[in-house]
Amino acid sequence: MTEISLPDGARRVSARLTELGHPHAPILLSASARTAQQAAESLGVELGQIVKSIIFRRVADDAAVLVMTSGDRRVDESKVAAIVGELARADAAFVKARTGFSIGGVSPVAHAQESVELIDAELFRFGEVWAAAGHPHAVFKLAPQDLVRLTGAPTADVTLA
Repeated sequence: MTEISLPDGARRVSARLTELGHPHAPILLSASARTAQQAAESLGVELGQIVKSIIFRRVADDAAVLVMTSGDRRVDESKVAAIVGELARADAAFVKARTGFSIGGVSPVAHAQESVELIDAELFRFGEVWAAAGHPHAVFKLAPQDLVRLTGAPTADVTLA
């Protein structure tokens, strides 16, 4: 897969991953990976190995809050709010404006604007995970520890028990 054949968002993610020294470039899947379930099925991996990028809007300053969570878990908004402040829903226009990506393709890296970020501790159950790469058909492989290195985000317990 050459970078030239990637859609714009995935090219941006690929360039950022290269800058950060990540060894795995984005790949394009033939089927959509807009949902964690679709991505897991396309890749033949467990649902939990898919990094869901959930975006909230922080009320205090209108900042985007990115929660990177395991595909088989649900984010507990109250746990996230306790860490970053009061949250509100982020609509599709907000997500696109703040990250530069459409819902279903939000990557952990290469956002249009800086985000407040948290990594779900549940991802560390796996040695290998897959994250969206800027397009609903694009993903890239990494270890949960790579998410910390690539984003600088702290790890926290942010899912429902």
